[in-house]
Amino acid sequence: MPSPVQRIVLTGFMGAGKTTVGSLLAQRLAWRFVDADAEIEAAAGATIAQLFAERGEPWFRQFEHQTIVGLLHAKSLVLALGGGAIEGEHLLSALLAAEGTLLVHLEASLETVLERCRGTEPLRPVLRDKANLEARYQRRLPLYRQAHLTLPVDALTPEAAADAIVRHLSRPAKP
Repeated sequence: MPSPVQRIVLTGFMGAGKTTVGSLLAQRLAWRFVDADAEIEAAAGATIAQLFAERGEPWFRQFEHQTIVGLLHAKSLVLALGGGAIEGEHLLSALLAAEGTLLVHLEASLETVLERCRGTEPLRPVLRDKANLEARYQRRLPLYRQAHLTLPVDALTPEAAADAIVRHLSRPAKP
């Protein structure tokens, strides 16, 4: 018998709505909401962009991994991951295997991502390089789709996405 869900981890590409949906979902469940990127910035005392520039991506990914794994023991938690967190093979395995954790992929098409992220290029420099952005999207999509639940969100409001996840939680567990 699978254990009851004690935490929900949201993954997906930038602009999929992880932070917005996560916050709404936490409100509906009366759980705590944590944005992994905000947690990392607070712990490191620097922005993600500064950490990448000053310490490099390998350091950042290791720190991100430690931060997220440290949260996998919390109960009544909704956690929104950064878009690239799922690329860590060991982290993906840990998320899928963590008892009481439901990993949810908010799947947005690249077109939806570009529409939702329009105007945030100064905060997200990767948006300026469309070829790299598309390659990154295609590389991550099969990883995201390993989640316990994939929820297509192109046509959903954040509220509807949160409601869909709550409905999923109330379904009887499969034997």
